[in-house]
Amino acid sequence: MRIAVPAELDPAETRIAATPETVKKFIGLGATVVIEAGAGGHAGYPDADFAAAGASLAATRAETLSDADVVLQVRRPDGTSLSGVKAGAAVIAIMDPYGHEGAIGAIAKAGVHAFAMEFMPRITRAQVMDVLSSQANLAGYRAVIDASSEFGRGIPMMMTAAGTVPAAKIFIMGVGVAGLQAIATARRLGGIVTATDVRPATKEQVESLGAKFVAVEDDEFKQAETSGGYAKEMSKDYQAKQAALVASHIAKQDIVITTALIPGRPAPRLVTADMIASMKPGSVLIDLAVERGGNVEGAVANEIVTTANGVKIVGSSNVTKLAATASALYARNLFAFVETLVDKETKALAPKWDDELVKATLLTRDGAIVHPNLLPKEPAAA
Repeated sequence: MRIAVPAELDPAETRIAATPETVKKFIGLGATVVIEAGAGGHAGYPDADFAAAGASLAATRAETLSDADVVLQVRRPDGTSLSGVKAGAAVIAIMDPYGHEGAIGAIAKAGVHAFAMEFMPRITRAQVMDVLSSQANLAGYRAVIDASSEFGRGIPMMMTAAGTVPAAKIFIMGVGVAGLQAIATARRLGGIVTATDVRPATKEQVESLGAKFVAVEDDEFKQAETSGGYAKEMSKDYQAKQAALVASHIAKQDIVITTALIPGRPAPRLVTADMIASMKPGSVLIDLAVERGGNVEGAVANEIVTTANGVKIVGSSNVTKLAATASALYARNLFAFVETLVDKETKALAPKWDDELVKATLLTRDGAIVHPNLLPKEPAAA
């Protein structure tokens, strides 16, 4: 079994899908591993470290992918970049398929079996493969660090001979993995932290971290969570009530971090221009959902926008700033998944097509798109 790890195509992507640690583990499974030269440089993994771990180095992408049984990437490749990959190879990455069905179709035409790591089911045996959690955890941490860097004041309360410096007020919107890590980090820095989410189960989690929960807690709120643990889309009436509460709260905050995403949908708009206009000059907004349209009105991916009233809106893909750690966690997620696809006796790639992990993550097979969420919806019966 030959495992290929090419360099990422997006120049802004600094992570890599393997590390020397996982290379050794793959070799332990009986695989050979080929790394495209220079692929790990931005993440702090030089070619020499991969060679020392037992990987071969290839000078070009084509050489890397030649005869590969498994291709590991961080972001979705395009159909053209898979030229030369043999039919039936497994291509595993964060595929971001929603709204990019054409790109997934091109991958299908390449004849490969494409797996989306972000579709991994949230079950006990798949926890070690959960890329959304491993990357979101770092995103939440980095969001607070970025906010403190952009905020022109201190975060903790400081009592000095010259007087007392008040603690910064930090509001976290969306209490998933990223939000919880943001709360914990902001608390460690000494901020006064509040948080909101439409899922009732998060209230206890927020309070357990020493933050205050802010939400309209009516009957709809009590039912606002899917069986998979994701937030449901709320009614217009609830959204209006929650927006009014949030608007009055945001006006008093120094830092706001938004993390809300709904799978398969554009990011919900949580912070409007009117809310931003009510904030104090020097306040900072960090939008972690900017790549899916953003939670904050006016947020721009990979840019810092300063509004007329002096509020900074930061729309950055901040996990790439922690490339070494993010790569290490992502690579372990990938190894744990690939291990389930390998026949231990023959040491060959042998996916079990009826396995729930495979069924949940498989996007393309035998030249066609097969994931039910990406297939055309049948018209309702008359």
